[in-house]
Amino acid sequence: MTKHIPPPPEDGGDRIIDEPLSEALSRRYLAYALSTITGRALPDVRDGFKPVQRRVMYAMNEMRLNPQSTARKCAKVVGEVMGQYHPHGDQSIYDTLVRMAQDFAQRYPLVDGQGNFGNIDGDNAAAMRYTECKLTEAAILMLDGIDEDAVDFRPTYDGQDSEPVVLPAGFPNLLANGATGIAVGMATSIPPHNAAELIDACHVLLANPDATTAELMAHVHGPDFPTGGVIVESAASMLETYETGRGGVRVRARWTREDTGRGTYQIVVTEVPYQVRKADLVEQLAGLIENKRAPLMGDVRDESAEDVRLVIEPKNRNVEPEVLMESLFRLSDLETRFPVNMNVLDARGTPGVMNLRQALKAFLAHRREVLVRRARHRLGKIEARLHILDGLLIAYLNLDEVIRIVRYEEDPKAKLIAAFDLTEIQADAILNTRLRQLARLEEMEIRREHAELAEERDGLLTLLGSDVAQWKLVGVGLNAVRAVLGPDTAIGKRRSTFDVAPVVDAEAAIEAMIVREPITVILSDRGWIRAARGRVEDPSELKFKEGDKLGFMVAAETTDKLMIFASDGRFFTLACDKLPSARGHGEPLRLMLDLDDKVGVVDVFVHRPGSKRIVASKEGYGFVLPEDEAVALRRAGKQVLNAGAKGAAFALPLIADHLAVVGDNGKILIFPTSELPEMARGKGVKLQAYREGGLRDALVFGEAEGAAWTDAAGRTRVWPEWRDWLGRRAAAGKAAPKGFPASKRFRPK
Repeated sequence: MTKHIPPPPEDGGDRIIDEPLSEALSRRYLAYALSTITGRALPDVRDGFKPVQRRVMYAMNEMRLNPQSTARKCAKVVGEVMGQYHPHGDQSIYDTLVRMAQDFAQRYPLVDGQGNFGNIDGDNAAAMRYTECKLTEAAILMLDGIDEDAVDFRPTYDGQDSEPVVLPAGFPNLLANGATGIAVGMATSIPPHNAAELIDACHVLLANPDATTAELMAHVHGPDFPTGGVIVESAASMLETYETGRGGVRVRARWTREDTGRGTYQIVVTEVPYQVRKADLVEQLAGLIENKRAPLMGDVRDESAEDVRLVIEPKNRNVEPEVLMESLFRLSDLETRFPVNMNVLDARGTPGVMNLRQALKAFLAHRREVLVRRARHRLGKIEARLHILDGLLIAYLNLDEVIRIVRYEEDPKAKLIAAFDLTEIQADAILNTRLRQLARLEEMEIRREHAELAEERDGLLTLLGSDVAQWKLVGVGLNAVRAVLGPDTAIGKRRSTFDVAPVVDAEAAIEAMIVREPITVILSDRGWIRAARGRVEDPSELKFKEGDKLGFMVAAETTDKLMIFASDGRFFTLACDKLPSARGHGEPLRLMLDLDDKVGVVDVFVHRPGSKRIVASKEGYGFVLPEDEAVALRRAGKQVLNAGAKGAAFALPLIADHLAVVGDNGKILIFPTSELPEMARGKGVKLQAYREGGLRDALVFGEAEGAAWTDAAGRTRVWPEWRDWLGRRAAAGKAAPKGFPASKRFRPK
């Protein structure tokens, strides 16, 4: 029975709306997503600001906190912003203000902070009641013209005041200071750049609006991070990044070698990559030493004062500094990759990814609009003043009559308007004139001012009627900004440099430091791993925890890499010299790798560079995998096979030209391995068709040698008639021959 919904009350009270929950949620979620995208996470391409940053800047400008004024408490600024413009909590506002003042976070700080505003170690700023702030010269450039109708304003959240929709933006702040943000379903990540280089690229666009990205990059060489560093991204990759608006930039720490006498040396790091906390970096390097993951590094210490100074000592004097640093670049945040995703809001508030050319053209279009609006604002002021001056000149030409009217008439204002055809504004100006201003010199001053303003008015009218003149004046304004932020200034000098990463075989150098010895890797059924010296000839002599047994035993050497194939299709790589000793029961493998308890180990083997393996899932799909593609010296491993719900089946070495597969149904199919594709990752192709069950086991063998299987007693049974099972890949196969093991496996597990 349908419940009756009463009609809404006639007195305008609350209403009950009957609608599907999915529609109500989707509509509200869409409103939330749009609010997050446009009002919090993505910057405007014109001024490069998010709303909270723009509100902080505007509030400080309204408080007259210019560079020449006295700094005020940050708590005062935060309270003004929160009360007038941004009702979203004081902490978010203060965090924004702090970041705009940090010279290691902002390429061109917009807030001059006094007090503890944090440091590159990652320490937080002091509470807002202890710190003070004011605007910087760069901030004044962003606000220039805000009081001259240069931009649109909109009502504040409570409708009692107004705030700018966008700032005039004297320089391309979006690219100069960069931006990061995470919205709903999209994000932005823009690295900082050198303002002088951006302005030079703007001049290229002013001269040739159809200039290519390559022509712009003749001036904008790449990011310019506030913490410096060395950018080692290739020129081709950088060009693609700036053409598409997406990509990444590799940046390394800057280091030098210092001789310490007697043939020894130390590495001194003076600049760290952008957004890397120095304290965390030191802790990370110390962890590499403790975990024996950096055998070429002997010690690390932080000797920083105001400048960064990290000292890294090599293990011994025979270690080459380039080899040491290349190994650390791979293992630590001494090298990072800054992602580039130039996702911004355009002038209409629409989000989208822009390339370098589009972003600069949007900025120039904004600067032209600001120029035109300021010119119109000034033109209106001039015309209003000329109107008053015209009335004053009439008064001076008829001074005696004006004095008579003012002295004897009851309504002098109306009489003046009627006698000399004046407006009310002109009449008021004449009546407000002081007696001392009736001198002859004052008349001459009015005529001079009138002539100057008339000339300025004609110039503005010419400017407003000429696109060429407008673009030319935009370029003149950019030149003035370049003088403040140019490369000759302390703040404008490029900090990040460019270099090519040296080709150094750090792995070979590390292996050269390892004593090459034979070992036997032992992995128990419950996942405890250890490495015994030498070769274990009799597995029965091995001891395990109660209830545990041998799972895998692999002969290797200390310089080898151990590959572990998990049932979820991931490959893990462990350095054999880092394995725990076999004096005890070893260590749990799941503590060394990110292996879930539900994920099992399918195979363990020694990596042989250049070799290939056939990997397959129990669902019956597989492909040929180059082993080099599966190497991943990280806890999470590397996802290679899409194993599906049933998991991985095997990873057999590709040592011959035929593959025999057997399913849970006991049917066998043989086909050439050439029918399998070679892939780096994926699901692969179907090996055998099953009505039910899946893939059980496989055997790789050569046509010349023939096939064979091993029974439960360990005896090898030759299979001379194996050709009868030859077929096409993905066929169902034929029932196994007589005598085939009941386990339906070619080798005992």
